[in-house]
Amino acid sequence: MSAVVGQAHLRAKGVAKFGDFAARMLFTRAGLEQATRLTVAAHHAHRLRTAGIGRVADLGCGIGGDALAFAAAGVTVQAVDADEVTAAIAAYNLAPFGAAVTVAQGEAESTDLQGADALWLDPARRTAGHRETHRVAAEDYSPSLDWAFATAERIPTGIKLGPGHDRDRLPEAAETQWVSADGSVVELVVWTGRLARDGVRRSALVLRGEQTHELTASADADDAPVRELGAFLHEPDGAVIRARLIGDVARQLEGGMLDERIAYITGDAALTSPFVQSFRVRETLAATPKAIDAALRAHGIGTLEIKKRGVDVDPAVFRRRLTLSGEGSATLILTRVGDRRLALLADRVG
Repeated sequence: MSAVVGQAHLRAKGVAKFGDFAARMLFTRAGLEQATRLTVAAHHAHRLRTAGIGRVADLGCGIGGDALAFAAAGVTVQAVDADEVTAAIAAYNLAPFGAAVTVAQGEAESTDLQGADALWLDPARRTAGHRETHRVAAEDYSPSLDWAFATAERIPTGIKLGPGHDRDRLPEAAETQWVSADGSVVELVVWTGRLARDGVRRSALVLRGEQTHELTASADADDAPVRELGAFLHEPDGAVIRARLIGDVARQLEGGMLDERIAYITGDAALTSPFVQSFRVRETLAATPKAIDAALRAHGIGTLEIKKRGVDVDPAVFRRRLTLSGEGSATLILTRVGDRRLALLADRVG
């Protein structure tokens, strides 16, 4: 009975990643946490189809999230996972695709890749187990990154990594794509061979609901100059920050950086972009609860969003020091310019 209840609980949580597919899937706690959400996996599958891939070897398939999207897109899948239980769960989850998917338990390094047009690699970045796991250092990934990157040099490959992976340890010739979904940066993918696009070395893929936006470049963007605070403040999406394309976005918005070390763009043009959250600045305040409280009372602010960057502040703790009363709403942005702390009362515009 406990196993049935456990699966019911995991399936309920799995809806966030797999939608209606979750109703017939099996999960482990660790497998669900590490699985690619289906909306993101669909973009991986589209990349394979666009490159003309007919058969992919999915090494480190987990519970089958990416393989499910590949098969649904018409790509034949050879799925492999080192863990016997996980491989069995993947086989169950992928059974509706019949002969289009084979699932086996085995090590990525010893898998026969003959016949595969491309590889999809999701190296294990956590300790083994089906419940509580913890992250391991990059040198302890399985399969190893040395093996993954070397293999990717001879066969078209997509390698899924954590978004905070050390950029200095990425292949220089590959396309590197950071992906955010509904405001959270969820992964970094290294694309090689014909899975990489000509002239693209940096990409920020931003998924918001049903909408998809992408910013690409041949290299890191040059920084935009620092300027004085303007009428608008823009917070770049995390994928844009990770891809180091903030400068390109700043120029699109006719703005500059508020501080060279902090990822806020400011300008006077009434522009916004899918790659930022935009705010119209109402007032600049001293960054003290007393000064902020007075401004909130003056404006009748009862609903307050608090954002911060570059300052050591816990927004939840800071909120408890404020008095919120009234029908108005606003955003409080806590940041700094150089050594000066700054509090901005603002309104969302995008």
